[in-house]
Amino acid sequence: MTPPEASHTARPFVLVTGLSGAGKASILRVLEDLGFETVDNPPLAILDSLVEEGEGPLAAGIDARTRGFDAIEVLTTLDRIRNRDGIAPTLVFATAEEDVLLRRYTETRRRHPMAPGGPLGARVLDGIRMEAALLTPLRDAADLLLDTSALPLPELRRLIEARFRPDGAPGLSLHIQSFAFPKGLPREADLVFDLRFLANPHYIPALKPMTGRDAPVAEYVAADPDFPAFWTRLVGFIEPLLPRYVAEGKKYLTIAVGCTGGRHRSIFVAEKLAAHLRQQGWRVDLAHRELAQTNDISGPPTTGAPPSASRSDPPVISEKVAPSPSMPPSVSMNFSMNSKS
Repeated sequence: MTPPEASHTARPFVLVTGLSGAGKASILRVLEDLGFETVDNPPLAILDSLVEEGEGPLAAGIDARTRGFDAIEVLTTLDRIRNRDGIAPTLVFATAEEDVLLRRYTETRRRHPMAPGGPLGARVLDGIRMEAALLTPLRDAADLLLDTSALPLPELRRLIEARFRPDGAPGLSLHIQSFAFPKGLPREADLVFDLRFLANPHYIPALKPMTGRDAPVAEYVAADPDFPAFWTRLVGFIEPLLPRYVAEGKKYLTIAVGCTGGRHRSIFVAEKLAAHLRQQGWRVDLAHRELAQTNDISGPPTTGAPPSASRSDPPVISEKVAPSPSMPPSVSMNFSMNSKS
């Protein structure tokens, strides 16, 4: 199904906010590289005039240090801007876990803006919590919430580029990500599919050091007797959703596929799904979380015949949505829906 063309006549305005140390400045730098005019911490009183007087894409960063800052006033100003013709505003909120923010401040020896003059340690944590409470209304209203706790800078850049690059591509940007369930669900995932029912190459000595990008692993997973029916239903489920997301105004969709180790089955399916959707005309980005975290730089896929042995994972306890009646009994899928567009 060919995705509908999106309108690109509205002028983008990105308002970036979030917790200190969570990556707001990095997000602004990526937007600047994309051609946005960027302004960091302008007085809140001039935000309207910045939008009104500009011509190209604009990004502004605000936080608790901004002169005249008030979270409710920020939202009121943003509502006024949303009501203007020809402006397409987006509120981006950067956050991270408390322990991550505390570690970042400890490593850089910087003072937290909400705990001026205090020693590193408890006072920094107090500042983090005070700022989080102050910014809660903005977090709740954000169009795009980015948790950078375990997000490498290249991946943060990719997420921002996929969402805001002005390349005239279809209005819905797809991101497909493989991951390992024991290491947690991707925080930005909209749809999650569980692949742990498939035969696991991890138990085949010759395949264990490979990844799902290698031909022997790909052929082994595809040879699972349940795979063809699963694949048909997977693409049959996803394809009709995409134009509906576009019609609802959703700009960015993350599809996460997971297995136990995040190196074999999920990588193979993620690669195959990305290639399929690109052939349908969709703009697709692809990432393998566990390979990125281990700095895997595997070379080109190798070739070879699939081993004949087959063995599934040992049981893993997880909460799952019951399979659809139209799915084979051994297929299970997890779904995580995010209402933000």
